[in-house]
Amino acid sequence: MRSKPSARPVRHALASAIRLGLCSAALCISSLPAQAQTPESTAKTEDAKTLDAVIVSTLGSRGQPRSENLSAVPIDIIGGADFHNQGTVDVLDQMRVLVPSFQVSIVPIDDAATLVRPANLRGLPPDSSLVLVNGKRRHRSAVITFLGHGLSDGSQGPDISTIPSLALEQVEVLRDGAAAQYGSDAIAGVINFNLKRLTEGGSVEAFLSQTYEGDGQNRQLAAQLGTKLTEDGFATLTAEWRDADPTSRSVQRPDAAAAAAAGYPGVPDPAQIWGSPRVNRDFKFVANLGLSYDRFDYYLFGNIASRDVDGGFYYRNPTSRAGVYSFDGGNTLAIGNLGGPACPTIALRDSQGNLIPYNTVSSQVNALPSHCFTFLRLLPGGFTPRFGGIVRDSSLVAGMKGEWLNGIRFDFSASRGRSEVDFYLLNTINASLGPNQPADRRFRPGSNIQTETNFNADFVKEIDTGFTVYPMNLAAGLEWRKEEFEIINGDQASFEVGPLASQGFLIGSNGFPGFNPRQSGVFSRSNWAAYLDAEANFTERLLVQAAARYEDFEDFGSTANGKLTARFETSDSVALRAAASTGFRAPTPGQSNITQVTTQFINGELRDAATLAPTNPISQRFGGRQLQPEESDNLSAGVVFSEGPWLVTLDLYRIKVRDRIALTGNFALTDADRAALLAQGVTDALSYSTVRFFTNDFDTSTRGVDLVASYDTEQWGGTTTYSLAVNWNRTKVDRYNPDVTSEARVFILENSLPKTKGNFNVHHRNGNWHVNLRLSYYGSFFEDHLDTGFISGPDALPIYGDAAWIVDAEVGYRWANGFFANLGAQNLFDKYPDENPWADVVGARYPSHTPFGFNGGVYYLRAGYRF
Repeated sequence: MRSKPSARPVRHALASAIRLGLCSAALCISSLPAQAQTPESTAKTEDAKTLDAVIVSTLGSRGQPRSENLSAVPIDIIGGADFHNQGTVDVLDQMRVLVPSFQVSIVPIDDAATLVRPANLRGLPPDSSLVLVNGKRRHRSAVITFLGHGLSDGSQGPDISTIPSLALEQVEVLRDGAAAQYGSDAIAGVINFNLKRLTEGGSVEAFLSQTYEGDGQNRQLAAQLGTKLTEDGFATLTAEWRDADPTSRSVQRPDAAAAAAAGYPGVPDPAQIWGSPRVNRDFKFVANLGLSYDRFDYYLFGNIASRDVDGGFYYRNPTSRAGVYSFDGGNTLAIGNLGGPACPTIALRDSQGNLIPYNTVSSQVNALPSHCFTFLRLLPGGFTPRFGGIVRDSSLVAGMKGEWLNGIRFDFSASRGRSEVDFYLLNTINASLGPNQPADRRFRPGSNIQTETNFNADFVKEIDTGFTVYPMNLAAGLEWRKEEFEIINGDQASFEVGPLASQGFLIGSNGFPGFNPRQSGVFSRSNWAAYLDAEANFTERLLVQAAARYEDFEDFGSTANGKLTARFETSDSVALRAAASTGFRAPTPGQSNITQVTTQFINGELRDAATLAPTNPISQRFGGRQLQPEESDNLSAGVVFSEGPWLVTLDLYRIKVRDRIALTGNFALTDADRAALLAQGVTDALSYSTVRFFTNDFDTSTRGVDLVASYDTEQWGGTTTYSLAVNWNRTKVDRYNPDVTSEARVFILENSLPKTKGNFNVHHRNGNWHVNLRLSYYGSFFEDHLDTGFISGPDALPIYGDAAWIVDAEVGYRWANGFFANLGAQNLFDKYPDENPWADVVGARYPSHTPFGFNGGVYYLRAGYRF
């Protein structure tokens, strides 16, 4: 690689890192113990320009560490301080602000997606992006996103909300396909979270934020401690504790208002809450340890996290809710016979369809014989279930690395990751049980557990070839991984088929029926992989890299992938780079075996829909079969300009994905279907009205452009950094089966996310003061409100959201004794999306999946002490 004179000291540092360190599967980390960080050096680290902190990044390469502008593939390098010094505390929201091609929304009422929010990189699902921590594969979440706003439906990605931002040294986002280097999931790119390595010092801090409307208060305490492990090691411990109050951006539902006007007592106002969920006891702990002994380096890192998330759900109207209050669309009251003569009929509406006053209805209810039961006695105002879950996450990675006398550097590692979600439902019922409900009307529908075990052996050697300018870097490795997905059945009341089921009352905890013993079990899969990677400078200006990977999975077979990358310097300031690769994403054991029932809008009605394994006989009747991996082709090309204080990169990309795994639409079970299935001995056919399953169905092409620029200057008595990052991204569905994937789903895949997103940031430092100003742009978006499946016609509920500009601002001061305080505002000018034109359907004042949120402005204070 050619380098300008000003870069030679950096080159020397990099060469030293290579001689003393080892390039692992993702990063080249020096074997020297981490430099002690005083309060002054810590402050300098936080103030440093992002790219200056990245001279050890080798994400996307197993060769020499390179800064972002010297990389042969596009990489976003973000310092930990950029993540930490924001008005949000969740790493997902921080990523959304900093990385233009990264999208995530609040997800207020989407079943388990409220607990672990799905995020999209380059317009692809969460499980199309590989997540690493310190260069090692991060395990998936136990949550499968059944309601993912169309785009993320059925995905199962990692839960990066378990990582405290205070623990991060830097985050690297490889914006290129990398399955040939890292394996399954790296279709859209790779995100690596690099943890801090401190030998002394630390910090304590408090964070408090609140929306301009006075709700949604966030309270967080965080602490970090660095210490030595003997003279040649380090231990860095980080902990965070947070509670977050919910928000509400709701209006009263018209049907609830009508029930209240008719005299029904206890109708809540608003009946349904659209807003951020409540987060209780959000605890995160990360440990990062390293020790050098007898020429070898030993490392150990891991995390423990737990949080309780309690979100809203759909209101159950006492005048119409099917299977609870009525069987005929709200004309007459649902009355269960507990054993006795036939029960009388009670009308809820008159001949003109108007609600009959509650006093009239209740007098007839009070006159019912004791063996005639109706939920209007128990819950006359209807009810709104609260859906939540306790999310637990843990991981441990251990390994050793070093260099043998023959010059081969090695890295042996083992890891274990576990994600568990214990679901619960509050304020709901199992309608089929009639009056015999749990005393507190609290149900535990069961749990999902995802466990992953990895063993890796990575080797790197520099080889003198005679035909390359520098020694060729040759890397090879082996990997073995086992994934397990476990379904634990819920409490008896959550899945029980009660005595009123045969009369039409709904089975299971209403809103999220529990997993029954037949659905529970452990589903596992193992695979092994081998890779080969070569990188060399054929001239002073030309760098070429090639990678190949072979993986074998015990359930669906093997796959082979490759990648070719090149970078050519046309001058000392300008370089061209390009890459071509193939990739894949393996179906998860959870996607292949899950059985679950969710409540969603189907053809304009709130109904229970079953998701079954694709090999279930019911699924097979509608075309279900063993899942196969998705396959991808990635092409990218770009230009890099680096001159003085300027750094500009422009990259174009195209990602074609074949046989994408997704949930089908809902198939209605007819009487003929049930009869045929019962003849095969499939008794579950009686339990479901509609079914869906995972399938390989459609192909997509995603095209985009990334523009990243930064400029440093001395002005206003201090140092100012200007930075710009813009992404344009478009996805087109090339092929799909209309019997499986609906036209509405296709429209959502192509239009739900903004095609353009970007931010312009100004960071100024003057002595102990700093000021940060960020202007973000979010393009227009589409929302199929309530996932109705309609994009046109009289029943359609589409929302076309307008583009928006959002301004964030922060000012901070650092005292010489180590104390600091930052005061800021996120969404400074209190920008809201356009109001929801369909707010009178279920009471959402704003679009629920707006890309920049619907809570309005937030002001915050972060204060603490560094020692």
